[in-house]
Amino acid sequence: MAKNDFDELMSIGIDIGKDTFHIVGFDLSGQRVLRKQIKRLALVATFEKLPRCVVGMEACLSAHFVSRTLREMGSEPRIILAIYVKPFNRGQKNDYNDAEAIAEAALRPNLQTVSEKSQDQLDLQALHRVRSRLVSRRTATINQIRAFLIEQGITVRKGLRALKNSFETILEERKDEISPRMRSILIGLYGDWMWMDDRIDKVSQEIEEISRTEENCVNVMTVPGIGPMISTAMVAAIGEGEAFDRGRDFAAWVGLVPRHYSTGGRTVLGRITKRGSRYLRMLFVQAAKIIMMRPHRWPDFSFGDWLARASERMHRNKAAVALANKLARMAWSILRHKTAFDAQRDEVAIGI
Repeated sequence: MAKNDFDELMSIGIDIGKDTFHIVGFDLSGQRVLRKQIKRLALVATFEKLPRCVVGMEACLSAHFVSRTLREMGSEPRIILAIYVKPFNRGQKNDYNDAEAIAEAALRPNLQTVSEKSQDQLDLQALHRVRSRLVSRRTATINQIRAFLIEQGITVRKGLRALKNSFETILEERKDEISPRMRSILIGLYGDWMWMDDRIDKVSQEIEEISRTEENCVNVMTVPGIGPMISTAMVAAIGEGEAFDRGRDFAAWVGLVPRHYSTGGRTVLGRITKRGSRYLRMLFVQAAKIIMMRPHRWPDFSFGDWLARASERMHRNKAAVALANKLARMAWSILRHKTAFDAQRDEVAIGI
């Protein structure tokens, strides 16, 4: 395969697999001129023989690695969400048809693409995913301990701390009611719980250390209610926010805007869409609920008057989601413009 054979190559679509990639390319006239299956390790050698052009791929595992590799070679990679590729699929589903659909979608000028993540972003994202998994497994372990205790006729009041403080006392005072085998099982589960607590603390400390040294995280943490977890998760997900034109677009991507249905000039707004990043949405809503628990602090914030009025006319949960939307928009603005929260108001107040 000589490079001159594809001088007019305009776009290439890659269907990324675990061990093999399927490649389809179109020339300037829209004709398919390339249809090939390659091994993952042959990616660089294959594209060295091809002219530099637009290369599309679906957002999936290793997509960012492939994108960075091709960009270093001079190509123009575009990572596309699978939902935006689906309308271009023709015929039955197979790897070549998927690659062809990706190649066509990559040429659409108004199609939203996924920002390429750096290795530092992927590392930070991995930390958050590990922590999220550990928290989920810890919750499952605690629930299993409670379930086994209830089967023995023993109930413990709600809360992680209540169970931790009373666990050893229960085993000691109820030793006649709990069989030796069940006691061994409960002690093993409690050991798993303590191990996961330790792992969560270590991962959380590592995330906090990153938040103190990363300038973008430091800026975002000036927003009320936003700490190391949200700031680092946000930087890991969107970098400096260049993929969005405004804060409302970021809030929509997080899924904090009402579902919009419009027809015949009639617009209906429903519940929030819950699209996009479920993890970030959860963190922003948690931050909003914490702020709403402290109404005495509201006057200290520039949005305090708005929040006071909103809490009077909205249900508490609805107001929390509205506040989460506002926090997300402010966080994006600070991240994109590299400033601090209420910086202009502070400068006026001290006469700068």
